[in-house]
Amino acid sequence: MTLLVVLFLLWIKVKGLDYVIIHQRWIFVCLFLLPLSVIFDVYYYVRAWIIFKMCSAPKLHDQRVRDIQRQVREWKKEGGKKHMCTGRPGWLTVSLRVGKYKKTHKNIMINMMDILQVDTKRQVVRVEPLANMGQVTALLNSIGWTLPVLPELDDLTVGGLVMGTGIESSSHIYGLFQHICVAYELVLADGSLVRCTEKENSDLFYSVPWSCGTLGFLVAAEIRIIPARKWVKLRYKAVRGLDNICKTFSEESANKENQFVEGLQYSLDEAVIMTGTMTDDAEPDKINRIGYYYKPWFFKHVEQYLKDDRVAVEYIPLRHYYHRHTRSIFWELQDIIPFGNNPLFRYVFGWMVPPKISLLKLTQGETIRRLYEQHHVVQDMLVPMKNIKMALTRFHQDIHVYPLWLCPFILPSQPGMVHPKGNEDELYVDIGAYGEPKVKHFEAQASTRQLEKFVRDVHGFQMLYADVYMERPEFWEMFDGTLYHKLRKELGCEEAFPEVYDKICKAARH
Repeated sequence: MTLLVVLFLLWIKVKGLDYVIIHQRWIFVCLFLLPLSVIFDVYYYVRAWIIFKMCSAPKLHDQRVRDIQRQVREWKKEGGKKHMCTGRPGWLTVSLRVGKYKKTHKNIMINMMDILQVDTKRQVVRVEPLANMGQVTALLNSIGWTLPVLPELDDLTVGGLVMGTGIESSSHIYGLFQHICVAYELVLADGSLVRCTEKENSDLFYSVPWSCGTLGFLVAAEIRIIPARKWVKLRYKAVRGLDNICKTFSEESANKENQFVEGLQYSLDEAVIMTGTMTDDAEPDKINRIGYYYKPWFFKHVEQYLKDDRVAVEYIPLRHYYHRHTRSIFWELQDIIPFGNNPLFRYVFGWMVPPKISLLKLTQGETIRRLYEQHHVVQDMLVPMKNIKMALTRFHQDIHVYPLWLCPFILPSQPGMVHPKGNEDELYVDIGAYGEPKVKHFEAQASTRQLEKFVRDVHGFQMLYADVYMERPEFWEMFDGTLYHKLRKELGCEEAFPEVYDKICKAARH
């Protein structure tokens, strides 16, 4: 064993650490990041459980809010010369973008990661902004409740989902993550604490989503909860032909009897459409605990139904279903650990998967970041369902990345940055592309700008966690900034926080 370690270290010395991290990244991930990720998860899970059981979170919460107010007032007393932002390091976020503004802005430390209260009478959970989805589901499911929209990855935080956005296969009924939130509490630019709802400070309530922390510091959110069931009865249907895929997916998305709808598209004319409902009863011979560490990655499991060209039904534990793509980070992990779905790897090391996205970002280095930027796509484009065929064709022509994730959602006609063109609610689809483009002419900026233009033309939207190449006028053509800019002036945000465009777009100076 010692000899192997010595030979390994000699090989690294000969090849160079940069070479190993770039070309054999799986070695670094398996030996270092996977064990470190396990330690992170255990610590945060135990901490959250102890704090919730001791009921100490609300008292500590008030202290932390006052500390944030103190920091903001100190910034103001010092003259407010620099914009403010949260002090959370950029590498800790799930977004692949690492903004440089953290180095030039005044960092306000916000250490708020607790679940404050579960109110089953009002059917609301009150949480701090850094509480993540893994933490929330573990607690809520254990007491028989769940979120109506529970975005996929464990590490997604409430703050990120409120200030950005979030979606899940139940969104065709409930909308985006912002649409299940009933109240936000923010510390504003003057240090005051404000609560906003649909009826109280409603302009602020509708402007917070998609604002990326440029209207104030979120310190708590109240989110709707619904009763949970034990299982999800999931129906898989292999569909062939683009017209047939679009028709089937649109019809299933419009059917409110389906509590969950999702599509995985494996080529332009091949897909598996999944529909599900929650239930307390399951047929024993059809149970699949897909979340167990030794199980095949979900997208590979689904692909088998396409190869077999059949319809099938399975019963999946609710929490396993919610985090079905977590272990493989959708399908991104196959590019990092190419043999990760091999049965031997799953049985021996699968319990440590996935590596935390934040640690992957922290250790990727500038070289890998540039390579990923030029040869890798991570985008979610939200387009009206009526344009799905046109959109899928454009994705195929411009980037040719498969699988594609298809997730329907209802977009309510409400004020704010994101709403339908007309005055009625409209069904949209999130098309998620994650992987290496297979088109010869792919060029990151030019190809993404082509997609962005198409999305603007059909009155769609681009998720802001990804690389955004739009110029400022193009950005505000896509998003409705009317209420947002009005509030920025009224609340003194222009001196306190950067504009959302300057915070997230590649064309802006970071």
